[in-house]
Amino acid sequence: MLVPGLRRSAALAPATQIPGPGAEEALRLAWVDVAKGLCIVLVVMMHSTLGTGNEMGGEGFLHNVVAFAKPFRIPDFFLLSGLFVGRVIDRDWRLFADRRVVHFAYFYLLWVLIQSAVKYGQIVDGAGPGAFLAHLAHALVEPYSTLWFIYLLAVFSVLTKLLRGLHPALLLGGAALLQSLPLDGYSDLVTEFCGRYVWFVAGYLFAARIFRFADLVRRHPRAALVGLAAWAMVNGLFAFTATGHATFPTLASLPLVSLALGGAGALAIVAVGALLTLAGGPLTAALRACGERSIVIYLAFFLPMAATRMLIVKTGAVTDIGLASLIVTLVAVLVPLAIERVVRHTPFVFLFRRPAAFHIVAETPPRSATTAAVR
Repeated sequence: MLVPGLRRSAALAPATQIPGPGAEEALRLAWVDVAKGLCIVLVVMMHSTLGTGNEMGGEGFLHNVVAFAKPFRIPDFFLLSGLFVGRVIDRDWRLFADRRVVHFAYFYLLWVLIQSAVKYGQIVDGAGPGAFLAHLAHALVEPYSTLWFIYLLAVFSVLTKLLRGLHPALLLGGAALLQSLPLDGYSDLVTEFCGRYVWFVAGYLFAARIFRFADLVRRHPRAALVGLAAWAMVNGLFAFTATGHATFPTLASLPLVSLALGGAGALAIVAVGALLTLAGGPLTAALRACGERSIVIYLAFFLPMAATRMLIVKTGAVTDIGLASLIVTLVAVLVPLAIERVVRHTPFVFLFRRPAAFHIVAETPPRSATTAAVR
């Protein structure tokens, strides 16, 4: 099955097909999970490292990793999220809404409530339940905290289905234009929407070519490693070179430059995922497990992250900021996975698996016995 819409444009025409639904890995190829696993670890690392640095009043070695990954960390996550939209985009609205809107809305609303309850005192600040309800209402129109990613996945899916009749070049060009707009002073929703939509669209439009690229990397690993080394030097140069400009603090943040680096970095993560699946080993297995449960981690990492950071700061058990950031990152990644495993066969499974009552189309059998949390 070809990605819908691409056949009308020779410039964007896919060079191969997206893997069909017959194989066990059809919906979730190994390299995709490995790449997603790497992305979610980088996202958790960013929150953990910056928060720990702020609390401990300095920076550690992981701050350099966070700065290096900034140009591509979120672009690649959205690109990977758009890869399989072409499978369902031409389905009827009822099925599409169940898979791409209700699904994400359920987890967003549930975890807004959970996160907000944990921070109740901070949110109401003595104002009472009315302030809490106002906060929840505001979260319906302005994504709350770290959950903005899930909110935008639903928005991007609906918008892409509505715009699928556009010529691919217009869709991609319009999304790229949005990414380059100066948006200081606008809401987080507007800023993140404009800054990220192009990557979701790229994943949708170029899905077949991205799969072909991953296959090419696996066939030519030495050339891929040379390419990755060259990319890392360029990315590092732009990511660490300051401009002295408040809005665009580094060369990597400049308009158009950020677009180019985001695309190059996204492909680099695809290449890393493909190479790791070729190499195998415990690191690949660990990253793949994180990728298969990437949104499980994304939903639940905030609490163990904050608790571990507070424990380290209050006890002074770890004084090195880099080591403290690494510990917080590991705990924030591993604890959600442990929680998901513990609740998998209990009534609390609703935390990571959408109950039948919240489906508008009958649920298909889960792809594996391990998890069916978030596709």
